[in-house]
Amino acid sequence: MSDLGIMHYFLGIEVVQSDAGIFVSQKKYAQEILDRFDMKNCNSTTTLVETGLKLVKNPAGKGVDSTLYKQMVGSLMYLTATRPNLMYVVSLISRYMEQPKDIHLLAAKRILRYLRGTTELGLLYKKGEQSCLIGFIDSDYARDLDDRKSTSGYVFMLGFAVVSWSSKKQSLVTLSTTEPEFVAAASCACQALWLRKILKEMHFE
Repeated sequence: MSDLGIMHYFLGIEVVQSDAGIFVSQKKYAQEILDRFDMKNCNSTTTLVETGLKLVKNPAGKGVDSTLYKQMVGSLMYLTATRPNLMYVVSLISRYMEQPKDIHLLAAKRILRYLRGTTELGLLYKKGEQSCLIGFIDSDYARDLDDRKSTSGYVFMLGFAVVSWSSKKQSLVTLSTTEPEFVAAASCACQALWLRKILKEMHFE
């Protein structure tokens, strides 16, 4: 076994280690995505999704190449490994891969336009920060217009460093605005217990 020194690159993830801490990003991969889908020279935008955008499975409009759409969604999904801010909207557009229409493709391209101006973003794990595990949860209510299901989301941080995140549609239809909050809390609690177990096994107190 040989020592390869400090890690700089791993499975498309760039790692920069310094006295300040560790910064992980996918800048090169993000640029490759933009180039692959001919969005390298597009106009950037500051938001991931248009205000008030409502997506459904079978809207009026022209169908688009489903293979291209799936490739676009898959590429963006891998990018969420270091970009938790993309998780919700990428999860949203992934629901329409079976028969995508032009409105779905426009939503996906808007994410790429946002990516065009934010390729250098990533996760910074600062040295010497307080390292207690903190979790945050949220949910909407019946925002999926096709089946009226809600979406849960959570994020866990060690100090100010994000270590785990998720955005997922709930498996059941809730009947009040309070119920999806409890469903989200239960999912978050399960993840919290698992993370605490992992940290304990690593002797991380």
